[in-house]
Amino acid sequence: MNEYNENYKDCAVEAAVMVIGGKWKPMLLYHLLSGTKRFSELQRLIPQASDRMITKSLRELEQDNLILREMFAEVPVRVEYSLTKDGRTLIPILTAMSDWGNQRSI
Repeated sequence: MNEYNENYKDCAVEAAVMVIGGKWKPMLLYHLLSGTKRFSELQRLIPQASDRMITKSLRELEQDNLILREMFAEVPVRVEYSLTKDGRTLIPILTAMSDWGNQRSI
């Protein structure tokens, strides 16, 4: 059982926020809804995020089995990110968040 499950088993919302919360994780997941992306594509889609924060968020999402990081033995090395089966279960949540955000005047 993952550490977040042990610490937050009494509150499912808190457990979910521990996994997909933060400023960049939901945005990364949302951009991966449309398909596999390379790191540079994610950088262009989220220019306000630093490379370090994108990398950190991607690693955490990979550790939580929400995204798959695939390396290809090419020169230069190509790395692609995509949603896993578990990650795809977030589609309705991310879509609802997007719809809600579109209805608000930001």
